[in-house]
Formats: sequence, structure tokens, C-alpha cells
Amino acid sequence: MVARPTRAKRVSAGPLVAGGFSVAWLTLIVLIPLSAVVVRSLDDGLAAFWDDVTSPQAVAAMKLTLIASLIVAAIDAVMGTVVAWVLVRDDFRGKSVVNAVIDLPFALPTIVAGLTLLALYGPNSAVHINAAFTRWGVLMALLFVTLPFVVRTVQPVLIELDREMEEAAASLGAGRVTVFRRIVFPHLLPALLSGVALAFARAVGEIGALVLIAGNTPFKTEVASVFVFLHIQGGDQAGASAVAVVMLAISFALLLAIGGLRFLATRHERA
Repeated sequence: MVARPTRAKRVSAGPLVAGGFSVAWLTLIVLIPLSAVVVRSLDDGLAAFWDDVTSPQAVAAMKLTLIASLIVAAIDAVMGTVVAWVLVRDDFRGKSVVNAVIDLPFALPTIVAGLTLLALYGPNSAVHINAAFTRWGVLMALLFVTLPFVVRTVQPVLIELDREMEEAAASLGAGRVTVFRRIVFPHLLPALLSGVALAFARAVGEIGALVLIAGNTPFKTEVASVFVFLHIQGGDQAGASAVAVVMLAISFALLLAIGGLRFLATRHERA
């Protein structure tokens, strides 16, 4: 009996073309501009780069940005989960309106958000709360622009979550806190970490909502994005690029750390 010759497996060119196109597009849109910023930051040499990023004003701006962004991301993690839970699990009048308002920071120009916050919480506040030109104003502006991220990442997971497991645990005597901690939270954690990462990234790079309400006072309310903007306007592109590169490196490292936590949180699903 003569064995038939086996046919060589055909390799589809579709995935290769799509992958190459994706890499080329990513390089054009992200990697090349970032490389240009790194090169510009070294125009005056490493010594000038170090002097720029270690100046007291630059350190104060970066410190405020990172601390405020971490605080905002932590608040968003808690309140975003609560809001998503209410929208998915509860029925109330005006629910569709609330659901639409959550996406408003996505559509609203951030400079308009800053103007709105300044009108409400400025010197002529209708509610008699003056947070303008303070660090509280910085936090409020960042909370406004990062509101949707955790809500919109957690909400789909809650919708798809099988509630029979929760009911079974409750029937066995588990309390609400135990049910949430042992059953709901492990399923929410990957989406929650993704939302936190997005909120943190948005907070680090925000400028429009902060220009008006923060006041941009050095060593007090000046954030890194405004520091970079003002130094570019002043003609110090190398110094502005140096601070931008440091913030990029720090933000990328923190995002990688959050991604690592998400990887660990989903290891059982992959297994």
C-alpha cells in the first residue's frame, strides 16, 4: 500500500500582514514621537538633563502630579465600583440619565470642565466652597475627568457575572460582605485594575481641567503637565522634554506594575 504524500501546511499571510500593519502604525503614532521627545531632552547633554529634572520646581511639580494621581486613582477604584454596582444591581428613577452623565467627561472639553469647576468652587462659589488655586482644586478637577474609567470597566463585568453563585453562597449563610469579598471581588479585580490604570494615566497627563482652577502656583499647585507647557512657552524645550521623559518613565513603570497585578489576578482563568 503506497502512502500518499502529505500536503504542506499553508501559512496564511493575513495575520502577518495585520501584525505588521499594527506594529507600523504603533511605531508611527507612538514610538517615533516618544523617541523624538527623548532625543530633544538630551539636546544640552546629560548634565543639563539631570539639572532640569532635579530642579526644586520640577521635583515639586512631579511629586504633586504623582501623589494626586495615585489618590485620585484610589478614590476612583472605590467610588467607581460603587457607582457601577448601583447602576447594574439597582433600579431607580432617572437611572438612564445618571448612566449618560457618567460619560460626560469623555465628551466635554477639559478646559470647559475647569471653567465649570471654577464657577462652582471658585471665589464666587454659589455653594460657598472656594477650592480654586488649592491642591483640593487639583484633586477635584482630576476626579471629574477620571470619573468614567473605573465605572465603564467594572460595569460590563457586573452585568455578565453569574448571580447564582452569590445566591448559593447566601443560602449557605454567607453575609453580603463575605459574598462580595469571596465571589464578586475576584471577578471584578482584573477590570478594576484596568480602570485604575486608565484613570491614573489620564490624571498624570491632564492639563485642560487644571489650568483654570489650579492656579499653577510653583511649589503649590503646579502639576507636571502645566510645568512642561509653561517651559515650552518660555522657549526651554529641552527642560520641558526632560521632565516629560521622567514622568513618562515613572508612569510607564507604574502601569507595568498594575499590569503585573492584573496578570496575577487572572492566572487562574488562564490555567
